[in-house]
Order: sequence, then C-alpha cells, then structure tokens
Amino acid sequence: MADMDSDSVINPGRTEVPISVSRKGVTNFYDYVYTLEEQVRTLQSHRSTMEEKTQQMDGEIRRLKAELERFKMPPLMVGTIQDVLNEGKVIVRNSNGVEFLVASEFSTPLSEKEVGKRVAMSQKNLAVLEVLPDSKDARAKAMELVERPKEDFSMVGGLDKEIQKLHEAVILPLTNPEKFERLGIQPPSGILLHGPPGTGKTLLAKAMAHESKASFIGLVGSELVHKYIGEGAKLVRDMFALAKEKEPAIIFIDEIDAIGTVRTDDTSGGDREVQRTLIQLLAEIDGFRERKNIKLVAATNRIDVMDPALLRPGRFDRIVEIPLPDKSGREKIIKIHTKGMNLHKDVHFFPLVGKTEGLTGADLKSICGEAGMLALREDASKIHQKHFTSALSVFLQSRNAGMDLESEPRDKMLA
Repeated sequence: MADMDSDSVINPGRTEVPISVSRKGVTNFYDYVYTLEEQVRTLQSHRSTMEEKTQQMDGEIRRLKAELERFKMPPLMVGTIQDVLNEGKVIVRNSNGVEFLVASEFSTPLSEKEVGKRVAMSQKNLAVLEVLPDSKDARAKAMELVERPKEDFSMVGGLDKEIQKLHEAVILPLTNPEKFERLGIQPPSGILLHGPPGTGKTLLAKAMAHESKASFIGLVGSELVHKYIGEGAKLVRDMFALAKEKEPAIIFIDEIDAIGTVRTDDTSGGDREVQRTLIQLLAEIDGFRERKNIKLVAATNRIDVMDPALLRPGRFDRIVEIPLPDKSGREKIIKIHTKGMNLHKDVHFFPLVGKTEGLTGADLKSICGEAGMLALREDASKIHQKHFTSALSVFLQSRNAGMDLESEPRDKMLA
C-alpha cells in the first residue's frame, strides 16, 4: 500500500484493485462540470426571459380581447335630457328632434341639474346609460379663442374716427363702466361693422380686445349653419357660455349675413334651420344685456340683406361703416406693412399712394409682400422703388384679369 502511486485509488471493502486517474483527467472533469454549470445558468436566463415575454404576450392578448369585445358592442345613441320625472323616468331628445320617455339605468336618480346635458342611450330600449361631459369645449373648436390678442390699434391705419367710435362703444364700457353708471346710461349692447372686404374689420375687433384686456372669441357666421336640427342654436349657446367663463370677453361674428339675412315665408329645407339659429342668436343677445363684461361685435359686407330684427336698437346699437382708406390712410397702411422691411433710400410712398385709389388695406398688404418677393427673386439686399412699382403693376393686372373672368359669362349671355 505504501509503495502505491499517490494518484492511485483503492476501492475499500473489496479486493484492492488500483484505479489510476491522471492529473489531466481531473482537470478535464472540472472543466466539464464548469461548462455544465454555465449551460445551466444560460438556460435559467433564457427561462426568465421567456417568462417575461410570456407575461407580456398574456397582457397583449387580454388587451386585444377587451378591444374585440368593445368592437362587438353596438354603438350608443346620443341624446339630450329635456326633463327629469319621478321613478327614474327621463324625457330625452335625439339628434332628429324626436322626444322619448325612457328609463334611467343609474343607481341614483338624475336631478334637474342634468337637464340640457347630453347622454348616451341604448339602441334597444333608449335607456339612459351615461351622462356625457359638457360638449362646449369640443364645439368651441369651431371658434377662435385668444386670451388677449397681440393686434392693437397701431396696426390699423386711416380709421381714426371709426376707432374713436369703437373706443366709446366697446372699450370704455369694459374698462371704465363706472362712467356710464355715473351718468345713468346703458352702454351699447352690440356693434356691427360693415364695409367692403379687406378693410380691417376683423383686425379692429382683435385690437378692441387687446386694448380692453379682454378675451377674443371669434366665429365665422357660416360655422353656425348646420344641417341637423338644433346644432346651430346649440353652438350659439355654447359661444355665449364660453364668453361668460372668459369674461371680460368680446364675441366677434364675422360674415354674420350668413345667418342674419332677411327672413322670408319660405321655411323649407335648410332655411328653417338658419332661422332657428338666428332666433337663438336674438334670444342670447337679449339675455346677456345685463352682463357688462361681454360685448358682441359682428361684421358684414352685405348690410343691405340684414334682418331688421338684428339691426334694431337694443341689439346692434352702433352700426359703424369701415370705408375704403383715403389717400392719407393708404400711406399709413403702407408704412405699417413696410415697417420691418429693409428698404432702400430711393423708396418713396407718395407715387405709390396716388396709384392705389380704391384699394383696401388687404390689397396694400399684398402689394408690399409682392415687392419683397420680387426683391428676393433678384437676390437683392434691399427693396427698391422699382420693386413696389412692379408689384403694383402685377397686382392690378391680376385683379383686372379676375374682373374680366367674372364679366365674361355675362357678356356672352348678352351676346
């Protein structure tokens, strides 16, 4: 036993049979075990990764199943609560104007506070399932809401007398109402601006909001024309409700002739809905007279077709004409629109002013912009007099061409 190699292994309990294992064999054995351990750790890491992916897939499957269930659900009808009765009964009106007496599925009965709100109804029995949020914010997307416009009266040229009238009728009642109270008089309720297109009526409305530090709520009259019954009237109510929240506020309705034309006996088709919208507008004007922090301003270039009910005192108390700019006004407007331009010293506005008689402020702005584009086309560092002269020529040619196209069908009819 003592003479055996140190690497020999004796099997105890039996005949001593030496088993020889070399050092190299032991080293390979431990390498093999280490390799197996590395494989086990790798498999465990793969297993953790697969479990995480499985959990993610389970969550995605649950989401898709829930989405599929929502797709299977029939859409709900939208109506408006007209009255709340006893025993969970509610009178609702759908978008077609038809009223129904239905049941409410709420655990707590609806109150009178919900009258006028939109609700979601089941298609099967028209039962009220949910009271929807106020739709005013969604409808207000059709309006332009500016907390305080950047435009001011310095951007308006040639309308000093008109600005004075608007200051007395709009700005003064909003900023110094105590002056009217001291005299015991009522400030004007509404102001109507009329004149050719492009004379600055919208700019004046925004400038009034800026000077009086009021919110500006703008809307085009055509936005109030809807094909569904009650939609236009609802938008009018939302507009005045928004003004109440944002007061002091100025409501500006551009192209009010879209809904304010003279009413006729023809109440068929869309004319009936337009008249409903006009009646709602008249009611809102009469209803907000006591609110001194809200002013209504409207604009039109067709005052000749306006309904007398809108123009009577108490609704539009002040009717202000915005005329075409005179010679002095045109010069001021050109200076306003060229204030930030890099002009050459050879630029003189007097010849340009004399050739622009009959043009509006918007036309003059277009001419100034065209002069800048001509200088840009030539890669000039400054805008010269020739650029303004060419811009005026281009503008007059395009306008005359447009007038010829408008008169051509009439000439052919006469021929």
